[in-house]
Amino acid sequence: MRFDDEPVPGYPLPILPGHTSPGRLERVLRSGTFAVTAEMDPPDSADPDEVLRRARLFDGCVDAINATDGSGANCHMSSLAVCALLTRAGYAPVMQMSCRDKNRIAMQGDILGGAAMGVCNLMCLTGDGVQSGDHPQAKPVFDLDCMSLLEIARTMRDQHQFQSGRKITFAPRVFLGAAANPFVPPFDWRAQRTAKKVAAGAQFIQTQYCYDVPRLREYMRGLDDLGLLDKVYILVGVGPLRSAKVAEWMRSNVAGVHIPDEVIRRLAGAEKPALEGRQICIDLIQEVREIKGVSGVHIMAYRQEDSVPEIVERSGVLAGRVPWYPGRDTPYSVSA
Repeated sequence: MRFDDEPVPGYPLPILPGHTSPGRLERVLRSGTFAVTAEMDPPDSADPDEVLRRARLFDGCVDAINATDGSGANCHMSSLAVCALLTRAGYAPVMQMSCRDKNRIAMQGDILGGAAMGVCNLMCLTGDGVQSGDHPQAKPVFDLDCMSLLEIARTMRDQHQFQSGRKITFAPRVFLGAAANPFVPPFDWRAQRTAKKVAAGAQFIQTQYCYDVPRLREYMRGLDDLGLLDKVYILVGVGPLRSAKVAEWMRSNVAGVHIPDEVIRRLAGAEKPALEGRQICIDLIQEVREIKGVSGVHIMAYRQEDSVPEIVERSGVLAGRVPWYPGRDTPYSVSA
């Protein structure tokens, strides 16, 4: 089944029955195809070519590219701007939106602005506290949290109105996502927390880094027990580790990251730790894809983005499928 993502001048892209956006990520997931997304850190630059250079690393190996929004409370080019550039170039971006830095007026405006520029995927996040970033003197906003932002975005899309009740003449057509972290306590609360996000409007979930598959299995069983596996798409976060030292630093300093001792021992005992880190990532992808309810993986290869094509290819996760990318001669196909 083929889809043409080229817009007709003056006309919006069509939405398939049962979909809420015209975006490729939603089409891939709803088709039952195992999806691959990747995270791209926005540059510390105003050069648009730097954004596109980073995106080209993912050509032909991912279905969508996340643009982070001040990740770790550090300042970079805005997610909205990155997504606008990626959309104009033909990529399928996921616009992340953190509640840390803006109030509900600004965020609703950004949702409309992103949708007007063709951004089809919105990931709602509460956001890291400013104390963890490079501007600890900044004043945090947190007018909303991820739950209330999801509810507002869904209201804008489905009821064609702002939170104030004022009408929107052309509603944003977006696929709504949120984050989850099944790997830190309280473990028995994680599936219920996800259920609340789904009730608020989340249609897909991207998890924190997964290095503990047994813990992921417990989380997925919890979602199954709550009847959520047919209501939300779960994309499991994975990523390569450069060395045991890096892994130790991450689990000690990056909030929410859990890396078991056996992973660090495997890296420490490797002759080439960076290659072993990629192999661990590949092994994890192959393992999690077999878990009931897992719909895809989200690859976070911080400062190792050039490793993503190799990881995707060697994992076999695409099963011969080539995701659409700018420059392909044929229109997008979920079966290509």
